[in-house]
Amino acid sequence: MSKFDHSHLDGQLLQLLLAVLEEGSVTRAAQRLGVTQSAVSHLLDKLRAITGDPLFVKSGRGIQPTARAEAMAQPARLLLEDMQRLATPEAFDPARLQTCFTIAANDFQRDLLLPALLQRLRLQAPQVSLHIVPSGVPTAEMLRDGSCHLVVSPRPPDASDVVQKRLFATPYRVFFDASQRAAPSSLADYLASEHISVVYQPRRTLDIDQWLQAQGIQRRMAATVPGFAGIAAFLHAGPWLATLPGLLALGMLRGLQSCSVPLPCPSLPMYMLWHLRHQHDPVQRWLRQSLEATAAEVLAQADPAELAP
Repeated sequence: MSKFDHSHLDGQLLQLLLAVLEEGSVTRAAQRLGVTQSAVSHLLDKLRAITGDPLFVKSGRGIQPTARAEAMAQPARLLLEDMQRLATPEAFDPARLQTCFTIAANDFQRDLLLPALLQRLRLQAPQVSLHIVPSGVPTAEMLRDGSCHLVVSPRPPDASDVVQKRLFATPYRVFFDASQRAAPSSLADYLASEHISVVYQPRRTLDIDQWLQAQGIQRRMAATVPGFAGIAAFLHAGPWLATLPGLLALGMLRGLQSCSVPLPCPSLPMYMLWHLRHQHDPVQRWLRQSLEATAAEVLAQADPAELAP
């Protein structure tokens, strides 16, 4: 019989469980927690003794969580949040904050906002870190179960316990390589061209592609890629067009030319989403205010053409 019982569980062990589970590696978990591999192994052995379960088993060159470890993840996240709220006074000092915020975002909003957000946070809170996960089409459950603190997405879920705030809206623009071709001169020229676009797995197209199809606009695709990061290499290789959010010109599509879409079309809104239980939490409020300020700063750097429909 184990000499440990449930009362030996503490925040450090719960953080360890989540780190190993999310990183899928004892080495990476140690790096994330800022401790040695031997310390992680020692604490993992203690947690195994408390739970009476191996928690992680070898699989090829890596490790896989057991069913018990996966079942513990959500309660562990919620317990850690409760512990943080218990220990955090209403007025907190960011300089003393030691935490990792999990933010869900897809590649466009991730690259546009989150590097600048980390720099902003670190100016006030040098010991804060970010854990970025894909948002896909976000669900309310992502925020309810504590999997992430914030979601940045153009597609807020329809849920009364999820709060949303619009960060910005960006018009769609037609991107192309000016050394390969001229801008499409008309809708007919646009439709006569071949296009590059994004299809997320499994078979989820961009909002603009769905909208164009709903209007009866049929385009010929030269290629589709699984994320915005793959677009630039194709545009540089040939006379193709890509109809994408204009603010991509600040990052992944920097250096390419763009022009207006040759028919009126909606802009892409971007929202910050959080769970209602975090509405008044001072740490979470500081994180949200920081993201708002970051978005405003990024938009201020944009060429007005990138914001023009």
